[in-house]
Amino acid sequence: MDQKVLVLNGDYTAITLCSVQKAFVLLFLDKAEMVAKSEGALRSISQEFPKPSIIRLARYVRVPYKGIALSRHNIFKRDQYECQYCGSTKTLTLDHVLPRSRGGDSGWTNLVTACSRCNHHKGQRTPAEANMPLRTQPKKPTLTGFLKLSAGTIDQTWHDYLG
Repeated sequence: MDQKVLVLNGDYTAITLCSVQKAFVLLFLDKAEMVAKSEGALRSISQEFPKPSIIRLARYVRVPYKGIALSRHNIFKRDQYECQYCGSTKTLTLDHVLPRSRGGDSGWTNLVTACSRCNHHKGQRTPAEANMPLRTQPKKPTLTGFLKLSAGTIDQTWHDYLG
């Protein structure tokens, strides 16, 4: 039951993910409608309900988009919990591509996931100076891209709404 459900706004734009239980409550209270079903069913003692995969809110909700919050967890998630220098998944830390001591900021485009060994080896140098090229260039994630990362496994029916 740890499956996620895609939540669409009244205009069919993706706004978030929620649990199957939360989606069922929204459907049961007529605050949302089911757009697509998932395999399986939700059962009570006397009834069986289809398991939602995508729901659409009954009313349009104005969501002030502030972007994805910059946090340690979100940087790890963006980088898929891998060191951006060697690919290791052990003892992960954050690394400033351009070190703060040399004017680097703490933003999406300057922070990457690094294992402690690579972070220590790179030290106060840039990746070029340390001869340690980045596997992927860091960038700020989009909402739909981040929803794809957060979902883990993506239901095929979601592709129409996530682009």
